[in-house]
Amino acid sequence: MTALDSGARVWAGLAVTPPSELMFIVGVLLAGALAGEFIAATTRLPRVVGYTLAGCFAAAFGHGVAMPLSGAAQTVTDLALGLLLFEIGSRVHLRWLRRNPGLLATSLAEAMLSAVAVALVLRLFDVGWQTAVACAILAMPAPAAVSGRVAMELGAEGQVTQRASLLTALNTLYAVIALLLMRTWWAADDGGNLPQALAGLSISLLTTLGVAALLAGATYLAARRLDLRNQSAALLLFGLVAFAIVAARSIGVSTLLMPLLAGLLLRNTSDRPWVWPRHFGTSGGALVLMLFVIVGSAWSPKILIAGGFAALALLAARFIAKTIAIVALAPMAKASWRQGLALSITMTPLSATALVMLSELLRAERELAAGAVPIILASIAVLELIGPIAVQFALRLAGELPPAPKRARKKETAE
Repeated sequence: MTALDSGARVWAGLAVTPPSELMFIVGVLLAGALAGEFIAATTRLPRVVGYTLAGCFAAAFGHGVAMPLSGAAQTVTDLALGLLLFEIGSRVHLRWLRRNPGLLATSLAEAMLSAVAVALVLRLFDVGWQTAVACAILAMPAPAAVSGRVAMELGAEGQVTQRASLLTALNTLYAVIALLLMRTWWAADDGGNLPQALAGLSISLLTTLGVAALLAGATYLAARRLDLRNQSAALLLFGLVAFAIVAARSIGVSTLLMPLLAGLLLRNTSDRPWVWPRHFGTSGGALVLMLFVIVGSAWSPKILIAGGFAALALLAARFIAKTIAIVALAPMAKASWRQGLALSITMTPLSATALVMLSELLRAERELAAGAVPIILASIAVLELIGPIAVQFALRLAGELPPAPKRARKKETAE
């Protein structure tokens, strides 16, 4: 045996083929990071646009994620969106609604009016009532991921930024509960027993609330001992939230509703402000990056063809309804028409929240939910790139972006 053969045997013994899920995570993280930095360096657009572009390229070449979500894609999506919803919930003080009832009226109006408009418009395209109602509920929430990430990256501060967080938290809450009610109705209508279905729904909601209360309590106890603004302490918080989300998934409760309720409980049962690193530091930031790539890849050319026209009608009806409701009620909510218009534009995106809700619906009721898949996925594909740019425009319209840094000018030297 030659020295070359011996070296080859040693090399072969050390080589280990990595799991496919690990390669998926590494590939998504690398592609998203490169695309995001390229967009940030060459344009004035948020990095989110680059993350989404990476996913769109993957989908265009047939490497998008399959529905319903599973494996690494589901784990990353659950964790990233759960962290974002917990963070948003912990920043929403519901006493604001008591001081300003117009905000609650705005929230209810924009959610309900957009759902009704979407259902009626889809009926004009000969979409069945069950599919139209499912799409209406799935299109109700604005995504926490897009508005929160863009606002954080651009350093936005002000009334529109805060109200966007509040409306996002509330319409996500409405949509998840409405989806559970719709599934209960379907189960009872499909030969089931309505009292038993309602009992199952009650148990699910109480279990979700119980897990949320445990997470809020654990976070409160940790905050009494540690400074959660510290990156090292934030890792403990990250672990608590991640553990609660995994536990919620394992017992079958909503991974959207649980972290949102936990954040709301934490903020509204204590007078102290909760401050920690955005997205819980680097680990959470990496998950959010991968979330945008995954959502950006959740389509295919075939789906765009199948659901394209209905999706465009859905998006138009949704945007018009939300804009009418928010702008019309702006004076009641103590906001100017300009702020109302900017706020309505921040509600434009349709992203990860709808994708996770669609995945859950498809897993539970595949035949009944199949008609909604091309319409919702085509809608997400259209708005994934437009949404972040719309949020940036809205925040600039509201005057809540910090002034752009002036480029250093080279001094001219006279010779």
